[in-house]
Amino acid sequence: MAGAAVGVSHLVQSTRAGAEYGLSLLGLVLLACLLKYPFLEFGPRYAAATGESMIAGYKRLGDWALALFTLITLATAFIILAGVTLVTAGLTGVLFGLDYPISLLSALVLGGCMVLLAVGRFRGLDLIMKLIMMVLSLSTLAAVVFALGAQPDWEAIQGAGRVDALWSAAGLAFILALLGWMPIPLDVAAWHSLWTLERARQTEHLPSVRAAVIDFRIGFVGATVLAALFLVLGALIMAGQAQNIPGSSVGFAALLIDLYTASLGDWSRPLIAVAAWTTMFSTTLAVADAYPRAIKELIEISGAADTGDTTANLPRSRYLSALTLLSIGALVIIHFFGDRFTGLIDFATTVSFLAAPILAWLSLKLVTGPHMPEAHRPGKGLLALAWSGLIFLIAFCLVWGAWHLV
Repeated sequence: MAGAAVGVSHLVQSTRAGAEYGLSLLGLVLLACLLKYPFLEFGPRYAAATGESMIAGYKRLGDWALALFTLITLATAFIILAGVTLVTAGLTGVLFGLDYPISLLSALVLGGCMVLLAVGRFRGLDLIMKLIMMVLSLSTLAAVVFALGAQPDWEAIQGAGRVDALWSAAGLAFILALLGWMPIPLDVAAWHSLWTLERARQTEHLPSVRAAVIDFRIGFVGATVLAALFLVLGALIMAGQAQNIPGSSVGFAALLIDLYTASLGDWSRPLIAVAAWTTMFSTTLAVADAYPRAIKELIEISGAADTGDTTANLPRSRYLSALTLLSIGALVIIHFFGDRFTGLIDFATTVSFLAAPILAWLSLKLVTGPHMPEAHRPGKGLLALAWSGLIFLIAFCLVWGAWHLV
């Protein structure tokens, strides 16, 4: 989950937020992470408590709930996979010095993901991902410390952080786009429940609710801290220079690596390039795995396919067919819209934000329903935070609707 979270929302959107608005959005980013926490935690909580995925739980709520989740999944799958692939492709071009069209770079990235997922060698990949995340975390923290010690232009940072600029059409649009994937889309709650069960099948041990929640919190807190660090880094180094942010993914990837190099020195460029690329590749890999896994689960639970096999022994063709279809769809989007990098990312994150209240409400209804063991239902504090988060998400969606109507 943490590997999936630290990607576009951090490397792109948080950095842009700091560059364009200084530190003005730092509090809002932290608030969004806090208010989204309950709904993301409900995924591993439900799976550990019931031994089934949240998607199966939606079916228990009724066909209407499963249909809503299916609609949101199909509406966001292609655009989200295209968005994360585009950033990874940009970093691929910079890291390996490949002066290829972005469509070709994206095809190489997705092709690599398909090979890894088809082979299914997850354990080694899981270890590598954790090591790279540690390198990126320490590097980002070091970059912020060095940037603070380099006498940043506080006047430029303060000028970039004018609050009145946030109430413009462009400011509101960017806030919605920033919060859409901050720290990660709410779809991940259902994904996490599937990953929790898959891990349980590998280890032949279903974790306790306490263990599953603690494991989730470690990744969530790390992803939140990194989101704040990327925003601060963007403000310290790029504030007042927002007009120079490239519109292409390759250009932005090069600029991102330059951020670290400017703070840490030229010696860090290879290390940061590899860490940033691997982080984004792990994000793309997680998304490329999650959507086919979710679609496979939807097909089985809806009764559209024979479910005589266990999930672990399910015909691989179903999963691989969904993976292939999603990859082709993402590449089509990149081919036609890949040259409008920031616009595509903003659109993808905005769609995720508009879907968030529905997913939040479904998750809240599920973990407080009769099938959830009473001992493992959210406590009063967590429920209060969840209701506050739901109101927050609905309010921002209403602001978006009102802004488009006037």
